[in-house]
Amino acid sequence: MDSDGAGGERARGRRGVRALLWTLAALTALVLVAATAFVVWALDPYRAEPEPLARAEQDPAVVVERLSDGVLITPAENPSGTGVVFYPGARVEADAYVASWAPVVARTGATVVVPDLRLNLALVDSARGESAVDAAPGITEWYLGGHSMGGAFAAQHLGSGNGDVAWAGLILWASYATESADLADRDDLAVLSVAGGRDGVLNPAEVTERRANLPADAVTEVVEGMNHAQFGAYGEQSGDAEPELTDDQAHEALADVTADFLPGS
Repeated sequence: MDSDGAGGERARGRRGVRALLWTLAALTALVLVAATAFVVWALDPYRAEPEPLARAEQDPAVVVERLSDGVLITPAENPSGTGVVFYPGARVEADAYVASWAPVVARTGATVVVPDLRLNLALVDSARGESAVDAAPGITEWYLGGHSMGGAFAAQHLGSGNGDVAWAGLILWASYATESADLADRDDLAVLSVAGGRDGVLNPAEVTERRANLPADAVTEVVEGMNHAQFGAYGEQSGDAEPELTDDQAHEALADVTADFLPGS
């Protein structure tokens, strides 16, 4: 009976090991499926609307150049020496911000680099600005910024102190800095935060609540009637509110506020 008992214990042990291995295999498969689904989701971004992009490319006041890893928007004449690296929102391609940045470039002479981000997410590429500046070596003063998630992680990068670029400021479009970015006491950064009054993705009240995470002299503006997607030109976004401005009106108002903030206006 002792022998039979030992054999039974071994059999139960083998069954337990097999069950554990099956459980681990199933969990691994679930993780792989979830990871694959996430990558597929991330690599299917909101695309730039063709007509606003084409109008910006045909604007004689600006030059739009598609790089291997982003898009460069420069003034046709009289560059100011000011540059902006601008992170797209989550799952939005770089070209979708050409239409909203082109009028700012035309007014200020600033140069704007909108980089492609890994997996189209600033979450995994927050230091991208450090290399993006190489696209415009003649710039003397750089600002970092972004839309939505792009802005939040631009702020996070500035707060980290990592990198070699001496950033002059931060530009947030429909975004905010978290407390962990540690920007509230910074006196070396010029900061602009623009919210949309009809933003259904990031309520302007939340932007106001996070205002304390920015330096005391940060410039904060609300474009009434503008929704979240109108900070770019990529069509409707899930969860957004109906705007009260046309896309052209929204971009004009956004350009007014941003151009007033940047040097060279």
